Amino acid sequence: MLWLFFRLTRALEAHLRAWAAATPGRMDDLLVPLLARSLRAMAPVVGVIFALPLLGLPRRFAGVLAKGSSILLIVAVALVLCQVVNVAQKAVLAEYDMAAADNLKARKIHTQVRVISRTLYVVIALFASASVLMLFKEVRRFGASILASAGVVGIIVGFAAQKTIANLFAGFQLAMTQPIRLDDVVIVEGEWGRIEEINLTYVVVHIWDDRRLVVPLSHFIEKPFQNWTRTSAGLLGSVFVWADYSLPLEDVRRALKEIIEPHPLWDKRFWNLQVTDASERSMQLRVLATSEDSSKSWDLRCDIREKLIAYVQKHHPESLPRLRAEVQEKAGAPVFP
Repeated sequence: MLWLFFRLTRALEAHLRAWAAATPGRMDDLLVPLLARSLRAMAPVVGVIFALPLLGLPRRFAGVLAKGSSILLIVAVALVLCQVVNVAQKAVLAEYDMAAADNLKARKIHTQVRVISRTLYVVIALFASASVLMLFKEVRRFGASILASAGVVGIIVGFAAQKTIANLFAGFQLAMTQPIRLDDVVIVEGEWGRIEEINLTYVVVHIWDDRRLVVPLSHFIEKPFQNWTRTSAGLLGSVFVWADYSLPLEDVRRALKEIIEPHPLWDKRFWNLQVTDASERSMQLRVLATSEDSSKSWDLRCDIREKLIAYVQKHHPESLPRLRAEVQEKAGAPVFP
């Protein structure tokens, strides 16, 4: 009977493989081996279960044979589940080629799938072993202790992963309050960038120089950060220039008007020039100008700074920052030209 079951499974597998080879899809190429291996694992068990009543064995062997068939059934189910995990892993990984030039997503998927599949293998083996041990009265307590140990391990893992769980709750809080959103311009850890990804436990910030800053979600709940686009993208940019006291401010204001007002990056809202600081050597000029977003504000500020310095160099070179010294001639001392 066992030989007959195996022959039937072999014939069915050959027929299914021929059918799968004729179809263009890839999924059936994975499902046919799964079905064949499952049948080969279950055929002996089914054969033993159906053959036992026909053998007419003495009753003293009934308990042993029942436990043996139960063990075979548990092992067969565990093998089938492992085959299911294996086929699912192959089905997912087949869509992502690690040999591709840009294999960032493939590496991400391969890592996740391999870790998850190995974890499932361990879980299946653990529960299969515990189920087998639970069949014997002598070691039933041992089997129950394994299950209890799994519960204890789960509690320990929960404590170890409390930061991850905190990040999950922080994700829900961020989704409700939305202090950050996708494509927001933020300054985090002293880095300027845009929110590129918001995942369950972390946020990816695209830094201006194409680096990626990975930040836990809890960071945006527990620590301060700057969000330049929280309510609107418009910004007020500032430019600081040091100049000598002899620089005529009204002439500079007229020059700035000719620089800023026709500029395509200025959003026509506001600009001004003020003296914000003064030292014993020079004064500090601050130019404020608005723009539609942070990128345009940066370019506008750089352009204003360059043109303002060029104006001072060309029209008032004597007003550039300089160090003054007064030399007094003493009586009888030689005077050098």
